[in-house]
Amino acid sequence: MPKGGAPLVTGVSPKEGPPGTRITIRGENLGKDPKDLIDLYICGVNCVLTAEWKSSSKIIARTGPGKGKGDIIVKTNSGGVGSCTVGFKGYFVQIGPLQDSAIWIDESQTVNVRRLHTQLPLFSKDDDDPLGISDEGIQITVQDTDAPASTETITYQDSAKYKEDELLELFPEASGNLSLENFSPAWYLLENHHSTSFDDLKAGLAYMKRRATQRSEGPIAFVKSNLSSTLDCLESLDAMYQQFCIDDLRGDAVSSYAVLLMQAKSCADGLFQEVLGRKDKADSTRNALSVLQRFKFLFYLPLNIDRNIKKGDYSLVINDYVRARSLFADTQVQVFKRVYNDVESRINTFRDMLHTKLLELPTPLEEQKKLIRYLISLGCEGDPAWECLVNQQKWLIGILTKCKDDHIQEEANSLADGDSGNIAKSPLAVPQGKVRDTNSSVKSTSDQTGWKSGTPQKILFVEELTNLMLDNIPDFWKLGQAYFSGSLFVNTKETSDKQYKVDTSKHSKFKQMVTDLISLFSNLVRAAFLPESLENIPKEIRDTYGKWPAPCSDIPGGWLPSSVRHVRFCVNSLSFLDLPGDSPILIQDLALDIRTNCMFTLLKQAIADVKQLHTKETWVVDTDDESGGTTQLPALFENIVNETIHHLHEVVVQNKSGEPEIFAQRTIQKDATALCTQLLQAFSPCLHKLAFDPPEISTKKFKGGKKVISPEDTTAPILEDKIPLLDKRLIIMLSNCNHTMVRVIPRLVENLNKHGYVEMEKALRTDSEENTNISNIQKADLKEGYQAAKDTYVDLDDSLFEAYVEEKSNPIVGAIEQNMYRGGFEWKICKKPTGVRNYVKEMIMKMIEVHAEVFAVSPVFVTRVTQKVIEAVSEELTRLIQCVTEHGPYSPIQARLELLALQETVNVYLTPHARSCYKDALNDLPVLKPEHKKLQEELLNKFKSQMKFQLMCFYGDSVMRTSSVA
Repeated sequence: MPKGGAPLVTGVSPKEGPPGTRITIRGENLGKDPKDLIDLYICGVNCVLTAEWKSSSKIIARTGPGKGKGDIIVKTNSGGVGSCTVGFKGYFVQIGPLQDSAIWIDESQTVNVRRLHTQLPLFSKDDDDPLGISDEGIQITVQDTDAPASTETITYQDSAKYKEDELLELFPEASGNLSLENFSPAWYLLENHHSTSFDDLKAGLAYMKRRATQRSEGPIAFVKSNLSSTLDCLESLDAMYQQFCIDDLRGDAVSSYAVLLMQAKSCADGLFQEVLGRKDKADSTRNALSVLQRFKFLFYLPLNIDRNIKKGDYSLVINDYVRARSLFADTQVQVFKRVYNDVESRINTFRDMLHTKLLELPTPLEEQKKLIRYLISLGCEGDPAWECLVNQQKWLIGILTKCKDDHIQEEANSLADGDSGNIAKSPLAVPQGKVRDTNSSVKSTSDQTGWKSGTPQKILFVEELTNLMLDNIPDFWKLGQAYFSGSLFVNTKETSDKQYKVDTSKHSKFKQMVTDLISLFSNLVRAAFLPESLENIPKEIRDTYGKWPAPCSDIPGGWLPSSVRHVRFCVNSLSFLDLPGDSPILIQDLALDIRTNCMFTLLKQAIADVKQLHTKETWVVDTDDESGGTTQLPALFENIVNETIHHLHEVVVQNKSGEPEIFAQRTIQKDATALCTQLLQAFSPCLHKLAFDPPEISTKKFKGGKKVISPEDTTAPILEDKIPLLDKRLIIMLSNCNHTMVRVIPRLVENLNKHGYVEMEKALRTDSEENTNISNIQKADLKEGYQAAKDTYVDLDDSLFEAYVEEKSNPIVGAIEQNMYRGGFEWKICKKPTGVRNYVKEMIMKMIEVHAEVFAVSPVFVTRVTQKVIEAVSEELTRLIQCVTEHGPYSPIQARLELLALQETVNVYLTPHARSCYKDALNDLPVLKPEHKKLQEELLNKFKSQMKFQLMCFYGDSVMRTSSVA
């Protein structure tokens, strides 16, 4: 009776396979030990002989010749016959008679004996398909609608197959038999796969290629893939042999078995001799092809090198060469030697090509680095990186020198052709030209041919020169840095053998090379714009920097800002490279000198422009200004100064990062202060010249001076412009001077302060006492300069005012005495007064005329001018009254009446001096009697009544007088 539980199989792996498949069985109560296991049925075949008991839950066994899906039943002494919850599916593998197999094959089912004696094909339709495609019929699953759980599968076989007669008609001398020489693939496909889709056929082709690859690997690969089965067979044979030796005491059985095996082998060799011979031949051919295939890299390498060089794939060429060198450099095989020597010859040519290409300039930086690394990887002799640096420096010197020579020649040609470049020398129109911005791009605001043709050659020269520096110096410096940092060297066995190491002794040489380039650039610019700064250099060396045909003074000041922009941008860009040695000092000094030269030149040009403003005077007075009427000259003067300050601030004064302060040097401070003072003073001589010595006007204009016309145009009415008389010019220039002194100069000083020309202590303020002292000194200098400019206009104002007062008062004063004694008048025989005499009224009318003239131009001068004229008249009347030696009975009345009438008329404008004059004159006259006083008052009232309209002009502007005095 069983003493334990019944065996139960719950798992198997794998679940299907051909006979001899090694499977692992898992479950419960599979036996207590190997002796407890009695039977093991797999698909009805007892496989207990191959079973290996591992534990009560695990058994390993090989399947027998069972076919189809069946149960796995375990029988033990302790548990009896068991059961299973899983099954195993067995199937027979159909292989050809020459096909290798790692499992036992029942050959009775593989080869049909009947076919061996007939012309039937050795492989039936049940055999494996070479394409690995199932040729089953179409299966359709039908589900009953009344019983959804019930389904039925119906298989429809394709009845539209080609008959053998039809195939013979299509292929008369062919066959669909795979084993015949006249096998036709088309016949086979039409016969077996005429309804197979194209995608399935492609999948079958891929399956055949895989099978062919597996067969081509040979017996070794087959043994490797089935090593366990092979070892099992060898162990079984050895065990069988040992058992035979034990059972056969005499040894005859083993010998007879050996004889039988040898006979079987001879028979097999006879049967398969031709097949095995062909197989050996195929194996030898395959081995030869395998050797060729293995070393095809070397044989194809020369062709691949040429092809990759043409494509520009240099890295692939170098990788292939390094690989070939490591494999075949020391080979003794003649064929390999010959091919490798051909490879070396091509690499030598390739190396020379790379070296030549490296020395061709210009070349991008990254491309140069690649070429250097390629040459180092190829084992180039020498130091290609250093050769590249030396060659690039010589090339840079050449292109900088050529740039200078080309532009000098262009300037010489222009001068020879008489084209001096008639460019306006006004700083108010500064060309922008081409200016690089911080994104290392060049922005062109005017690339037209016309702009280029009118640009001075020195401006074009500095533009091209700075572009060359910016395009090449950074790459040159970065290449040198990469060289000395070792990033250009490739860490390979070849480079270590060649001893490619950084030569630190060349570091100082490279620094000197960079300094020489910067020095050349600086001196070329100085030779063009600041030749006087090269006076300390020997003449033979100075001449190498170029002798420009035209002097620097011929460069219009308006073009200098363009050169300063290019130089400053170049210097600022190069400053970020951390250049060695004296290079930063050289370029910073160059930028500072160029800025200073531009500032001084523009200021001098502005001074010259201001001095020429007298030629633009139109004598048209604009009375809209509250301070009085002015012409266009003060506005032109202010515009010139402001435009100059604006351009200088943008181009010169405003500092960029890393630049020195332009006013930090004492000499520049003093010169700038002096030029600013001269600029503010330059307008004074212009006004003086227009007042006293105006230029002749020869231009014809329309009446009113609004439009200039050509002299040939005779259809329009033309009127000659005439320069105003002296008195008119004096009052107009006096108004211009006053407006300039009161309004323009303060605004200009404020603008200068705003742009840093005065309050430099804010820009220079540091903890250093020295800078503070410099700032205070500069502020004092500038303050003194501006005060000097103000004093200039004060002096001009006094001069113009005195001249105008003299011009207007002399006629009035000169006529007083003559008109007073007109008609033989004598004071001692003076008749009884009937009113104020006419000479007093004439004086009043002339003063009204002066009043009106001044008021029409500049009302602010009315009081100032009128007071001076009245003072002159008062002095003259006092003198004339005091000169009277004898009075008649009525002369005191007449004299007092005229003095009081004039005093009452101009009472608003009387100064203390004028009052004193009238007082002195009245005191010198005899005292009037009471009746005479009454007559005097009556006549004085009569005068005021008659002259009421005329007297209004002296009383109507009292407010103006008061504001003017204030």
